Amino acid sequence: MLIYIQVVLISNQPKQSKAMSIYKRIEELHITLPPVATPAAAYVPFVRTGNLVFLSGHISKNAGRVWTGQLGLTLQTEEGKAAARAVAIDLLGTLHAAVGDLNKVTRIVKVMSLVNSSATFTEQHLVTNGCSELLGQVFGEKGVHARSAFGVAQLPFGACVEIELIAECA
Repeated sequence: MLIYIQVVLISNQPKQSKAMSIYKRIEELHITLPPVATPAAAYVPFVRTGNLVFLSGHISKNAGRVWTGQLGLTLQTEEGKAAARAVAIDLLGTLHAAVGDLNKVTRIVKVMSLVNSSATFTEQHLVTNGCSELLGQVFGEKGVHARSAFGVAQLPFGACVEIELIAECA
């Protein structure tokens, strides 16, 4: 006996007009793409291989400075979510530099989030929504991605969130 399973992707992201430019959406969200940050250690901001672009981890920043803190100790979930959204904006700037035109992005494939967490904090997935939701707003269905969210004891410079991203491009 053969069993067929149909998988339906359900997203709460609004349908985006195919004709609308990614940059128009970014403008409507009042976002300015930042330049690529200089790496703080021995790595590069991104690597492109074939149609995939791997973005190195980006740490949270607020007003140009490292957004520090530990979720569940000095920061609450909504603050962490705002920090993850800020990281997503930095990731968009790096992705733009990597591909030259964000309209060439065919899919956000994967997001991996590290959340600086106290031992009792368990809402890493909600913090990471700050990044995921923005990617959905910018890219529409192409922004719906696979994801991992981890709680960690500490991040570089005491940052509250670090996120890396994999995208597919034309």
